[in-house]
Amino acid sequence: MVALEADWLSTDLSTVTRDVAAEDLSAPCYLRVAVNAPLRNGFDYLPPDGRPARDVPLGSRVRVPIGRRTAIGIVIGHATQSAVDPAAIKPVHEVLDGRPLLDAQLLRLLHWTADYYHHPLGEVLAAALPKSLKEGAPATAQIAIWQITPAGAAALESGACGRAQAQAALLTLLATHPQGMSGAQIARLLSGWRAPARALLPRGWVATAVVEASEAAVPGREVPGHPAGPAQSDVSSAPALSPPQAEAVAAVAASAGRYECLVLRGATGSGKTEVYLRAAAAVIERGGSVLMLVPEIALTPQLVERVSRRLPADIAVLHSGVGDAERLAAWRRARAGRARIVLGTRSAVFAPLTDLQLIIVDEEHDGSYKQYDGGCRYSGRDVAVIRAHQLDIPVLLGSATPSFETLHNARAGRYRELLLPRREDQAPAPQLVLVDLRSHTPRQGLAAPVTQAIRRHLGAGGQVIVFINRRGYAPTLLCTACGWVAPCPDCDARLTVHQGESQLSCHHCGHRRPLPDACPRCGFRVKPVGQGTERVEQTLRELFPAETLTRLDRDTATGAADLERIVDSVQTGAARILVGTQMVTKGHHFPGVTLVVVLNADQGLFSVDFRSAERLAQTIVQVAGRAGREQQRGEVLIQTEYPDHPLLQSLLSGGYEAFATTAMAEREAAGWPPYSRLAVLRASSAASDGAMRFLAAVRQQAPADPAGHGRVRVLGPAPALLARRAGRYYAQLLIESAERAALHRFIDDWQPQIEKLARLHRVRYALDVDPLDVQ
Repeated sequence: MVALEADWLSTDLSTVTRDVAAEDLSAPCYLRVAVNAPLRNGFDYLPPDGRPARDVPLGSRVRVPIGRRTAIGIVIGHATQSAVDPAAIKPVHEVLDGRPLLDAQLLRLLHWTADYYHHPLGEVLAAALPKSLKEGAPATAQIAIWQITPAGAAALESGACGRAQAQAALLTLLATHPQGMSGAQIARLLSGWRAPARALLPRGWVATAVVEASEAAVPGREVPGHPAGPAQSDVSSAPALSPPQAEAVAAVAASAGRYECLVLRGATGSGKTEVYLRAAAAVIERGGSVLMLVPEIALTPQLVERVSRRLPADIAVLHSGVGDAERLAAWRRARAGRARIVLGTRSAVFAPLTDLQLIIVDEEHDGSYKQYDGGCRYSGRDVAVIRAHQLDIPVLLGSATPSFETLHNARAGRYRELLLPRREDQAPAPQLVLVDLRSHTPRQGLAAPVTQAIRRHLGAGGQVIVFINRRGYAPTLLCTACGWVAPCPDCDARLTVHQGESQLSCHHCGHRRPLPDACPRCGFRVKPVGQGTERVEQTLRELFPAETLTRLDRDTATGAADLERIVDSVQTGAARILVGTQMVTKGHHFPGVTLVVVLNADQGLFSVDFRSAERLAQTIVQVAGRAGREQQRGEVLIQTEYPDHPLLQSLLSGGYEAFATTAMAEREAAGWPPYSRLAVLRASSAASDGAMRFLAAVRQQAPADPAGHGRVRVLGPAPALLARRAGRYYAQLLIESAERAALHRFIDDWQPQIEKLARLHRVRYALDVDPLDVQ
């Protein structure tokens, strides 16, 4: 995940509109349309009904014929010429939008995204839209208005309704509202009105008309938990700003109306969210709008509540957990300018805000901003930086543990750092202590000093978090006689033991089977090996039977309600011990926690993934931030068999800043990002050697002179670390260059051959630019 440098920004933005601009606008006669399909180029069509092509605006949806079917596409250009025989060019069936669905600025951003990540434009455009719009729903809300007809008025006056009192009541109500009423307005005054309305329609006594409606006036379209309309803010509840907070707010305000990337660095609990709120409030007061991105759905409800309590503006919430109808309603409100704040996860970066003046990216280091599976592998954070640059507005990246790419850009002067030291009313930073597992043999994953510390903190009235980034009971089921290990039949992976469900489960493909009592190969006893959250929970319940304990992972928090219940139990003190995975590090405020234990720290020290150490340090610092957020200093115990490891030592002695300096020096020496530019070509096939054969053929077709593209290297192919997954076989090629522009030129030249060979070999492939890992 790479925050883009100024050289790429200036170079790329001069060319991103090449597909948007008409070749010759003097007399365009064709519409260039992108459809939701894995196709690099748009299709040419004639405008419908003899209309001039320029009367169909760029960014509008059209219904077009493709072969024997029809599809909905986006107009991306007007052209005077076509490479297709004019006699074969078909007309558009229907223009769905009177004005562009995607305005010029948003269309430009989506073009850039498709260009930079080398993904079909039609699929990128489609990914930016709610499902209903891709299926042809109106761009604005429609509402049915009921009116009484002259015949109905005459029938009411003559008493023709007879004993049909419900029909007479409806006619009487409509007669008092000659301009018409919506169904919701009628329902508020007259219950059970629909049956008499259905009886009156065929008699011609009432009529309906579908009209465009304000989304705020359409009941049932609000985002759950937040009404469609301006919030009642409570500005008086705002805490006083510390001097560093005030300086940060002033810096954001000073950047108004021009591009600047500001990096807000501050320890957990130092007040980053308050800076976000003050900066957003200033934009709202000027009449502008704000885009706020968070990495996880889990963080959205608490931030919505806090923002709605403080800012006098309608909030539109956009993320994958919102239903189709609610997502469409939020999108419409943003496009219409009624929602001045859009808050959401990665995909919200494409929200159609009007007069956008500020973008905020919270926890910018989080890997959730990167699209991993399916579609365009974009980074929501990096696209946010580009959107700010294109709009000439500031973007604020916040984190206690900035990514190395962001730190690199800040040290190079491309980004400006705003530092938030710990507040004066905060306790000192948590004390980090390494627990040497070579000297303290763990019992069920817990060393004696850890158990003693837990007992001490609980006795003093504190709460405890035990972090282990592995869910389930145990990662392996082993036969004690023949050595059999429970395998996944569809992956090169072991099945994880889930003791509570008596199940074995694959965390890669989802395969499940009952937990066996004996080895299926020799019949002897089997036992779980290793620890997961479920087993650690069991151990802690045995050690501390009098304490209330809860677990937070993807097995216990399957929905927003589960997450809220678990988090609330810790915040209120009802649960004294919390066992959890990465989910416990995601910005939750636990004021009573005084001890954090990290159980599997060594997992990130020797991984083949070049980012593993960075992730480990970020995780440790983030989870450590849950301890001692109020007046009492927290304690963090990190279990390790390598207490002398230089990265751990730098983290303990100098914090994240010292760790980053040491780790980034190693990255630079090895030539890894941010000191090089990477892309990974991944392929999968149902045949065991299919992906490798395809990638070998692709490498043969690479541009003949890579050095001429700026020292581009192609490495591989090699099987993926998990070579078989869900019955398919995976392999990859690594493309590396010291220059970003050279890397992209190389891929541009290469891509036609990749696509041709993929069809020939019948494989699936994906190109990942700026990958988060190369496993």
